[in-house]
Amino acid sequence: MSTQTVKIYDTTLRDGTQGEGISFSVTDKLLITEKLDQFGVDYIEGGFPGSNPRDITYFQEVRSLKLKHARLAAFGATRRAGIKASEDAQLKTLLDSGMPVLTIVGKTWTLHVTEIIRTTLEENLAMIEDSVRYLSAQGREVIYDAEHFFDGYKANPDYALQTLAAAVRGGVSNLSLCDTNGGTLVEDFKSIVGRVVKEFGGDKVGVHCHNDSGLGVALSLAGIGAGATLVQGTANGYGERTGNANLFTILPSLFLKMDRTARCAANLGQLRDLSLYFDELANLKPDTKAPYIGASAFAHKGGLHANAAQKVKSSYEHIDPALVGNRTRVLVSDMAGRSSIAMKAKELGLDLDEKSPAMKTLIDELKDLEFRGYEFEAADASLKLLIARALDQTQTFFAVDGYRVSVERRGGETISEATVKLNINGRSTHTVAECSGPVGALDKALRLALEDVYPQLKRLELRDYKVRILDSRAGANARTRVFIESGDGREIWGTVGVSDNIIDASWDALTDAVNFLLLQG
Repeated sequence: MSTQTVKIYDTTLRDGTQGEGISFSVTDKLLITEKLDQFGVDYIEGGFPGSNPRDITYFQEVRSLKLKHARLAAFGATRRAGIKASEDAQLKTLLDSGMPVLTIVGKTWTLHVTEIIRTTLEENLAMIEDSVRYLSAQGREVIYDAEHFFDGYKANPDYALQTLAAAVRGGVSNLSLCDTNGGTLVEDFKSIVGRVVKEFGGDKVGVHCHNDSGLGVALSLAGIGAGATLVQGTANGYGERTGNANLFTILPSLFLKMDRTARCAANLGQLRDLSLYFDELANLKPDTKAPYIGASAFAHKGGLHANAAQKVKSSYEHIDPALVGNRTRVLVSDMAGRSSIAMKAKELGLDLDEKSPAMKTLIDELKDLEFRGYEFEAADASLKLLIARALDQTQTFFAVDGYRVSVERRGGETISEATVKLNINGRSTHTVAECSGPVGALDKALRLALEDVYPQLKRLELRDYKVRILDSRAGANARTRVFIESGDGREIWGTVGVSDNIIDASWDALTDAVNFLLLQG
């Protein structure tokens, strides 16, 4: 069986931006366009030209980009009822966008024809055919998005197919079947796509799915399996309601498991970085549980799993993580055995023999700390310090003689003051700093004491701060876990502290962050 080529259509800049909390500036959209082109996507849908100032500016500026492969698409709808396609202002705007591909959406469900746009079934067919023919005659490639196709097919299969035939008569290049409500199940979807492929040929059929039933990716793959040769989707599954089909899950499944290929298949190893790039521009926290590319996608916590994966990776990993730019991770917890901890130490750059005397002590300490509320899954820096101390492979950069924090209200403003007393290389220091919050004040006072001796701390940045109450039944006296994410512009790391005093827990996580950076040299 020869490998079949599939065309990849990215609609992140249009459908993806309809998702709650998703917003891209014009600059973001231009950067994304270049990134998707470099990755090898076939079509990039930029939005609705003329619908808002941002999209208007994007379509003006995107023309200056020198794309290597991707074809840019502008999105619109069929002509309005009762007028000629050549007189429809929206179709004219599509043409004026200058895009080589024009994607138009039309009605395929009789309910929408008669109750939403309130015209006749015959006029709707004419609207589809006229619009496609008019745009095609201007030398543009036209893709037809058959809106609500699966609902329409279930209600009236003959009419749904007639709408596709109208687009074909007009000269359409692709019929993208849209599961607009996201409610179709896999077997029905596959059967309907198969019927369309038989009627019009697989080279004319694409699929566009939503994730309302949690099946966006499964439906997309089923559509390709039924003979469709174009798949639409969005980066990281961004989109309205529960999102669109996630291209970053679809692509590795197509290339690694379904004997399909595409221009971007050669760049699959860039997939995780591409996903993180989108989340960064969207200002979203990456989904650690995302298939293939999430930080937890190849993470092993159970000792038996970790040990088996070390011996034969395929025993607990369905693909080689490197194929999508990911990696195996070992998570250390109270479930961990000697193999897991030794593997994790190696991952962190430390050599820990499973049979060394330090191993039993370290395991006992880990289990005690986890019993007290520590978690190290997202706190590799604290874990590395713990292992390094067990191996006597760390050094004391400073000793803490004491610290104090006070909070006061001054004329409607809350001010925190921190005093830190350290011993640095035998020299005592005493620094004071103010900030709006107590952790910020501690951070500033600690830096004041250390930066003259360790100037690399000027690069240190606290990126995130999270607090978890471990036993809410204890009320205000509950034990608290604090997680701090830090970075220095080159690396990001996590540290953890636990105490029944939130300031004390924060201090432990904060000093671990500092010690980790100093240990790196």
